[in-house]
Amino acid sequence: MKKLLFSFLIGATCLLFNACENSMTEVYTYNINEPVFMDLAEFRSSVNVTTESVEISQQGKMCFYNGYLYISEPGKGIHIIDNRNPAKPQNVGFVELLGNADLAIRNDLLYADALIDLVWFDINNPTKPELKGRLENVFPESFPTTFNDYGCDYSQLYSEDKPKGIIVGWNLVKRTEKVERHNYYDDRLIYAEFSTGAKTSTNQPNMTNGITGSMARFGLYGDYMYAIINNMLTIFDLSGDTPKKAVESLGIWNNVETIFNYEDKLFMGTPTGMLIYSVEDPLTPKYRSFISHVWGCDPVVVENDIAYVTVHAGNNCGQNFNELIIIDVKNVDSPQPIATYTMTKPKGLGIDNGTLFICDEGLKIFDATDPFTLMGKRLAHYSGMEGYDVIPFNNVLMMIAEDGIYQYDYSDLNKIKKLSKIKFGK
Repeated sequence: MKKLLFSFLIGATCLLFNACENSMTEVYTYNINEPVFMDLAEFRSSVNVTTESVEISQQGKMCFYNGYLYISEPGKGIHIIDNRNPAKPQNVGFVELLGNADLAIRNDLLYADALIDLVWFDINNPTKPELKGRLENVFPESFPTTFNDYGCDYSQLYSEDKPKGIIVGWNLVKRTEKVERHNYYDDRLIYAEFSTGAKTSTNQPNMTNGITGSMARFGLYGDYMYAIINNMLTIFDLSGDTPKKAVESLGIWNNVETIFNYEDKLFMGTPTGMLIYSVEDPLTPKYRSFISHVWGCDPVVVENDIAYVTVHAGNNCGQNFNELIIIDVKNVDSPQPIATYTMTKPKGLGIDNGTLFICDEGLKIFDATDPFTLMGKRLAHYSGMEGYDVIPFNNVLMMIAEDGIYQYDYSDLNKIKKLSKIKFGK
């Protein structure tokens, strides 16, 4: 999550020989997101599973598990795609889950956030998940995503006359206010929270853990799930029939946006660099190192002790640099940059056996076996869409973009071909 600071500077300087004596009133207009409340009991009883296909209208996080692709549509729920034939994927179901943003799958159980709660489903029948339970208030700092660049009025959360319940969304309004000033600057600060947005691969026919994209904030290691929300790392013990919050949540600095697990390490993407924690003791993550980069939104993936980080600019990212950074992380206490390449506006990425997939001007595919020659070994470039994240698995690349889900066959790197597209919206 990232905090954007919107400052409304009101005031002017009086240039007089002695002092400013007169006050004056100014009128200013601004846009702001006001919270939308729902009764908490109604919110928690709103889960609904249907075997009818529901149209996907917006990109989100994704997880692949045993032939099925699960797509989280921010705030709404999880779409179920039968992907056993990637050339003909079928939208076969939907889990209505208000406040959902992330998900992970382990041993036929799907875990998902629902704002402040964690819920889980049995997916032995992939097309009809069965709700098994809910852990309440495990993500107390979680708020819905806004889909604009304006601030949020968080003062309403703490108002004595606020509606009772939980915030399930934001309503963008325009306000006009009169402010009297007495010859000094009156800074009004409004903060906004934005979500952005782990991977455990396996070559076994029947998977134990689902594969998520590089934008994930849920990661799996052994019997534990690591969830990073609003700079709080929460660890869940999944070894029993019911998940349990294993220890008190750990505060992580620097606005962590993504989490990727590799061996017994957690690699976290932040606006200013990459954090590395070890989980040799799963309940006591240990800080190992931090490597900085220019300010920007950044996911990370790792293969064979090489980390690949994309940094992209944008309204929520704060700068104009767009880069791919390659880092040697064999020594996690002292990661070493290998190479940096200029990109257009990269987002999610994936790596599979030396083949690197980057969402940049669509989808770009590189032979990454030699980091120093990567830019000269581009294997393919598919344009005409804005990619968000990817999952490469078993020679099929699954990419979620602004307008749909694209899939490509890369079994022959000399003849990569598009297999299918599920279009979003009507």
